[in-house]
Amino acid sequence: MQLYLCEKPSQAKDIAAVLGATRRGDGCWLGPGVTVTWCIGHLLETAPPDAYDARYKRWVLADLPIVPAQWKMTVKPKTASQYKAVKRLLGEAKELVIATDADREGEMIARELVEHCRYRGPIRRLWLSALDEASIRKALAALKPGIETFNLYHSALGRSRADWLIGMNMSRLFTLLGRQSGYQGVLPVGRVQTPTLRLVVDRDRSIADFVPVAYWAIDVQLSHEGTAFIAQWRADPDACDDQERCLNQALARDAAHAMSNAATARTLKVRTERLREAAPLPFDLGTLQEVCSKKLGLGAQETLDIAQSLYETYKLITYPRSDCGFLPLSQHSEAPAILAALAQADPSLAPLREHLQPQRKSRAWNDAKVSAHHGIIPTAAAKNLDKLAGKQRAVYTLIRARYLAQFLPNHEYDRTLADFDCAGQALRAVGKQIVEPGWKRALPEALAPARGREAPAPQTLPALAEGRDCAVDEVKPKDLWTQPPKPFTEGDLIKAMKNVAKLVEDPLLKQKLKDTTGIGTEATRASIIQGLLDRGYLVKNGKALSATPAAFSLIDAVPRAIADPGTTAIWEQALDMVQSGEMSLEEFVTRQAAWMSKHVARCQGMSLTINGPASPAGRGATPWKNKRKPAKRKTGGAPRKATKAKAT
Repeated sequence: MQLYLCEKPSQAKDIAAVLGATRRGDGCWLGPGVTVTWCIGHLLETAPPDAYDARYKRWVLADLPIVPAQWKMTVKPKTASQYKAVKRLLGEAKELVIATDADREGEMIARELVEHCRYRGPIRRLWLSALDEASIRKALAALKPGIETFNLYHSALGRSRADWLIGMNMSRLFTLLGRQSGYQGVLPVGRVQTPTLRLVVDRDRSIADFVPVAYWAIDVQLSHEGTAFIAQWRADPDACDDQERCLNQALARDAAHAMSNAATARTLKVRTERLREAAPLPFDLGTLQEVCSKKLGLGAQETLDIAQSLYETYKLITYPRSDCGFLPLSQHSEAPAILAALAQADPSLAPLREHLQPQRKSRAWNDAKVSAHHGIIPTAAAKNLDKLAGKQRAVYTLIRARYLAQFLPNHEYDRTLADFDCAGQALRAVGKQIVEPGWKRALPEALAPARGREAPAPQTLPALAEGRDCAVDEVKPKDLWTQPPKPFTEGDLIKAMKNVAKLVEDPLLKQKLKDTTGIGTEATRASIIQGLLDRGYLVKNGKALSATPAAFSLIDAVPRAIADPGTTAIWEQALDMVQSGEMSLEEFVTRQAAWMSKHVARCQGMSLTINGPASPAGRGATPWKNKRKPAKRKTGGAPRKATKAKAT
């Protein structure tokens, strides 16, 4: 019997239908010579400390650090029945096809079962990025040897064990240190969540410490041959900051007065250049979350959940947990069918059809830049589009627009810069004339009828000639203040987690980080942020995120390396080395254990004061707080309500 092991029931049902396995069995689908079963995410989890020694049920400083000599896995109680079904089927299988998600986490979900259940038969790998029938058939015809993806498992296992070492040890350490000063809550510390929290704490401190500075600007309305336009005053650079803002009020006042008394401004120089903008790449998950946060007001987890439903339930898009926006060249041959299906499913795309060029190959098609997954794009299964509404429809429309943009011309426009002299003062006007809308025709706002207030159109300048005068219609002085950094939104924080290299000062470390994935992964960043919200470290005010007092206290207390985004990004780079075979799993875990043990030893004698966390909005009391009056502090033992610290 050939056994297909999928990651989730819906995935198994889709693959089983294509394989002809239509008869329902115990935790599986049955067909002639083939069986399709499924996990429900991870059916196994890394054993807690007390599985290695019963004394670890009590939290005691003297027991730290805890480093397993041999790692153990335990069956998750909630899904134990499905584990039994999978174990039985693995015992009966003559060949196994791993059909979990095509990434390192999907590899681990399958391989940890293979190891735990001691399956020793042949293994092949189904590498699937979309769940429509055509994509499944194509992937079934190109099964990979199992050995090709084995190192993905070790990479994921290394991440899991590093998370366990940091989370279990550092969370116990700081919780116990907090108890010594009277704090009765649990203080989770994680390999990814703590550096992420520091990003928000640092941003909040930058906002709190910001001192506004006054500056002055002048808009001058000019007109030529009946066409009015706006030019901006250009102050002497010696009176400006590094962003060309005038800091000298007297200078600005004198300039405004002089120009108000002038009747004309002389045109000194006019230059026009043709600019071309290539279409943006198809979405990766992080960019989709960022855009959905900005355009639709969606949270990171909400965006992921919607994208996952578009992939699993409706089969309308390809695999959403991708960290790559590029597409394989082989996928280009499917473009005509996908474009035809999209046009047939949605009549509102009719105005685009004459502009679409199915043969066009944008920069998105690049095999060298495709990672384990390609960019998120629509599938040819667009017939289910009528089932979408609200947020699902909006997210799908954004994904579809990025794909359609690949088959439209560049966006082209003429930019004109015109310099003037007005009473001895320098002015500059900027004009923009769109020549070819190009890929911007595919943007949702270009397809939908105008509703509400529209964004102002770019300024178009009249025909200007050097040496000619323009009339001065109005002079508008402006008293302005520099603005503090904006609070993070969930989309902004996702972007910061991805592009953490920009926040690192050390030049060598910055260079190392440029090619890494930053903090966390596309699949986990949303849950990291949601976890910080649920635990009371972050709160939301509208779209804005802010850190609670407990977050500030914890970030100040933990070793700087634990909270340093650069450190966790280097760990991710090391996991890439495990994946490529440059570093063994054992070496990676040994290094992580030694690093963690050093920091535990350094922190065990410190004193710690933690301010109580604010309750997450709308969630009532913080989940860490004891609802009963706390008992007198003991020398050891886990705090009430604290089972095990979850490492993230």
